[in-house]
Amino acid sequence: MRLPFSTNADRFPVPVRPVRNWTGDYWYLIENLVLKDFKIRYRNMSLGMFWSLINPLVMMSVLWFVFTRIFPNANIPHYALFVLCGLVPFNVFTMCWLSGTISLIDNAHLIKRVPVPREAIPVAAVFANCLQLLAQVLLLLFLAAAAIGIHRSWFWLLAIWPLEVLFVTGLALMFSAFNVYVRDVRYVVESTNVVLFWLVPIVYDFRWIPAQYRIIYAYNPVAAMVMALRNILLDQTAPAGTLLAKAAISSVAMFLLGLAVFRRLRPRFYNFL
Repeated sequence: MRLPFSTNADRFPVPVRPVRNWTGDYWYLIENLVLKDFKIRYRNMSLGMFWSLINPLVMMSVLWFVFTRIFPNANIPHYALFVLCGLVPFNVFTMCWLSGTISLIDNAHLIKRVPVPREAIPVAAVFANCLQLLAQVLLLLFLAAAAIGIHRSWFWLLAIWPLEVLFVTGLALMFSAFNVYVRDVRYVVESTNVVLFWLVPIVYDFRWIPAQYRIIYAYNPVAAMVMALRNILLDQTAPAGTLLAKAAISSVAMFLLGLAVFRRLRPRFYNFL
């Protein structure tokens, strides 16, 4: 399998097809790519967008049964809401990452025929999944309002959600570029998401984590998102300033790194698609 740095590729170079400069509206392009993905995803489905609600409800029900009937823990009040505060941001992250990773391969026909900015495709894949999973976010907020009530700390949601989207967009840019050259990357992402489920405090409390490992969770925007959500919705307090600062640093750094890697590998996309 040829990589962008393969000696075979250097020995037998394939001419790179030149791409004309994009002169259109960047955000109009992303909007149409998002709408296209959304329409195709739910085409010919009887339940449509409700599937984005059914899956987390099934998972939450199973976890609630296991950890309240099989392994009960009276120290965690509102356990269903507690699990959703972990499950919803985890679902958003994993779905956006995987969809962004395979987005260039899935849109190879568009890349070859239209001189669109390549970065727009994984970015649109992330936004499309955010739109799809909006129902889960609204379900979480509805249950929190019904069980505990609305509090002014909810305004912090406007700060923490964009950080997670920014982080996963950087990952999507980076891994979508890798996946063009090495098609096994999507399976690496899928396996990592399985492991990540247990490395994010979804079914357990952050306080159970040994002190020497807590800094890893603080710099992991997914874990930081879960802890911040529980502060806001369950404790009705603002997230810790240090937690937000570390999450912001990680998110911005990952986005810039992903964009740099994507642009470094972009020139030879056409040869490998």
